Amino acid sequence: MTDTTAFDWRSFLRGWSGEWADSLTGGEVRDEDDEAARQARWLGFPPAPKERIAAMEERLGRRMPPSYREFLKVSDGWRHAGGFVRLLAGTEDARWHENESELADMAEEHLDEDAGPEERWEADIWRRGLQLDVESDSVHVLMDPEDVDEDGEWAVYTWASWRAAPPERHANFLEFMREMHREFHSLRAHRGGGGPASADDTTRKSDALLEEARREALRGGWERAREALDEAERYGSPRAAGLDDQIRRLLGQTSGVYFEGLVTDPRYAPELLPPVVAEHAAHSYRSDSTLMLYLRDADDEVVALTRTMLDQVRNGTYRYTAGGLFGEAVDRARELARWGDTDGAWRALMDALPLWEPLGPDHLVPLGWVADPLLGPLLTPERGRELLSTPRGGRTGEAPEPAAGLDPGGLAWLAEPDPGGNRTTYRFVLVEGVGPEELPARLADGQDAALSEPLTFWEARSRMLDGRIVFSSLDDRALVAVGRAGNGWSFAFDGDPAPFNRQRLLSPAAAACAGTRAVVVWSGLRSWYGEPFFHLSVAQDGAERYAFTFADGEVRRNGEIPQALDPDRFFHAPGDAAEAERPLLEAVAAEFGVSLPRHAVVNGRLHTFTTRSWTRPPRDGERYAVLQLG
Repeated sequence: MTDTTAFDWRSFLRGWSGEWADSLTGGEVRDEDDEAARQARWLGFPPAPKERIAAMEERLGRRMPPSYREFLKVSDGWRHAGGFVRLLAGTEDARWHENESELADMAEEHLDEDAGPEERWEADIWRRGLQLDVESDSVHVLMDPEDVDEDGEWAVYTWASWRAAPPERHANFLEFMREMHREFHSLRAHRGGGGPASADDTTRKSDALLEEARREALRGGWERAREALDEAERYGSPRAAGLDDQIRRLLGQTSGVYFEGLVTDPRYAPELLPPVVAEHAAHSYRSDSTLMLYLRDADDEVVALTRTMLDQVRNGTYRYTAGGLFGEAVDRARELARWGDTDGAWRALMDALPLWEPLGPDHLVPLGWVADPLLGPLLTPERGRELLSTPRGGRTGEAPEPAAGLDPGGLAWLAEPDPGGNRTTYRFVLVEGVGPEELPARLADGQDAALSEPLTFWEARSRMLDGRIVFSSLDDRALVAVGRAGNGWSFAFDGDPAPFNRQRLLSPAAAACAGTRAVVVWSGLRSWYGEPFFHLSVAQDGAERYAFTFADGEVRRNGEIPQALDPDRFFHAPGDAAEAERPLLEAVAAEFGVSLPRHAVVNGRLHTFTTRSWTRPPRDGERYAVLQLG
């Protein structure tokens, strides 16, 4: 706890007074008292002798808290405490508020019948508080004689109706005055477009805090850096917010992140513009004029870059680039991510991060990658903290523990309910010994045998349905995302398949396995509609080797099924079908040594294409439906 009695009030108040005097411009209107204070470089009054302090305490019936007493011994009152209290009380003007403002009544009117003692105690401050504001812009300053710490200090509460916020608490009078000093500097720093009003001891201290924060951030000490930035920002440093926003963005915060004072600097725009543009583009209802308002100080070059980048982000063609060895790692990470290995992509970035170099003194972390359609989904708050904790930019320090991977491995994660409860059915094809770029040739025909650019599932689905007016149960062409399934396998995954039709099912396994093996899984053991089902088929060199289908409560087999995959091991009795899903998936993963990348499938972007139909043509007498819109 701060020893408030040992604080050097005289130096603090003298420094504040000098800063105030130096900050005044020639055009500012001052009354006689302010002009005298400017010439004297003193915002205070003569010290209060001990007799006057004693008389005040006798009048009020209470001994004053230590920090306020020590203040009065240096100055019996104060002018311009912060930006909105023109005169702060000394020994003559301090008085009990006694609900003069009627704010206690107002607060109590808003308490419901369930309000507890603490809420009622807070409302009662307007009756018991000692009022210190004498002249202000509707700002109340009260010391609370019932909110007392072990050193006898009273908490100070400030409230203004125009702030639309509850009273702000300060631990004691000293902390209140320090906050008012910071408020003075903050308001002065922003009065002329963001630049500091004058160079003084406080602004020099603020600059020193910024340099300390920068060094700490590059060493990986982002939490200590934020403390220094917070202190500098409270004193109105125009650079502090822009530096802190870089840290905030990697912690997953996007609201109000505009890298103030830096994003329009041509040196930093290539790194800081992408996350701003991407956040804007993610909200289709936002007008582009809103974005340009935040960039109103930008030159023509930065404005042109913003418009180009906005088009790229919206159409999915933005690509993050960086220089040197870190830039090479970015390219490797993108290649890994586009085939689903998001954990590998992240490790590629992190391994190269110590080699990254900032674009200038106010650049703390690489940030443009968060807008890259392949690299952006890699970011989580945990990974953001790992990046921030890693020494970089030529600094040394202790490397952090790697963040946990996002992919659990195997297939069993498919049996876990997703947050929206939507993944109750799914199907996928696994092909051994071929790359994912080869899958369209094995599973599709004609114009469908081409991969899209990496897309989210919903982007791909919207594109497939755009302009489509005919829908039919005649065929079932699956929209699949592709990637690597580990140990030499590739996958094609459909997370929203058509309804299952056992009689017309045509497994794509045989068509996909020329010269190799293919596995098909289609699960609906937790399906919202119809009876639960599960299908597995395995083919090699163009022919099906074995398969089984569980549907309508019974199992149909074909071929010699390995013991590890024997359906009798999983389907024991009616009603337990859903319980078989996880062990079935675990058995398939173990039998073939395969894994599907959860993070890429659920949250990332993957190449997609449309397969051939998973159903055979209808036979004579079989019915199907065709729906045409418009």
